[in-house]
Amino acid sequence: MQHTVSTKTLVKASVSATVVAAIALVTFILPAEYNIDPTGVGQKLGLTSIAQAAEAEGAAAVMGAQASNTEFQTIEVVVPAGRGVEYKFAMPQYAKMTYEWITDGDALYFDLHGEPEGDTTGYFESYTIATSNEMKGSFTAPFAGSHGWYWKNKTDKPIAVQLQVKGQYEIIGLKQ
Repeated sequence: MQHTVSTKTLVKASVSATVVAAIALVTFILPAEYNIDPTGVGQKLGLTSIAQAAEAEGAAAVMGAQASNTEFQTIEVVVPAGRGVEYKFAMPQYAKMTYEWITDGDALYFDLHGEPEGDTTGYFESYTIATSNEMKGSFTAPFAGSHGWYWKNKTDKPIAVQLQVKGQYEIIGLKQ
């Protein structure tokens, strides 16, 4: 026994499916996802509260990201005579940081590098190794973890570094 479907039946099924989809969109999806409730049913079912909570979380995240991205934070790091220090930031993968640092005089050997989050092998990746009394640039973390500078002072007096940063990070600080 072979069943054939007429064009009229296909059109009816398509129209019915479109009507059901439109009703679902207006009644459930728009209120829950976008806080748009033209029928009022979404509010009665509590669906608009889902969208309002998501909007509040999103606004808070955007505000936090904008606050950390819009203003430079100034940090002073003193590198003792004949010693080295490491200053680090925790950054998620692909987070961005803009930075500028300058010493109060003499040049320092430095290594801008990162260590993957959770790594226990001692692995680190160097991004820039040089000797200078200043550096300016931007950085995108290739992996989640701690990223920052190791400065070594080869002189017989302490050297102060003024570090300015802005971006997506949490300060770890001096690493001992």
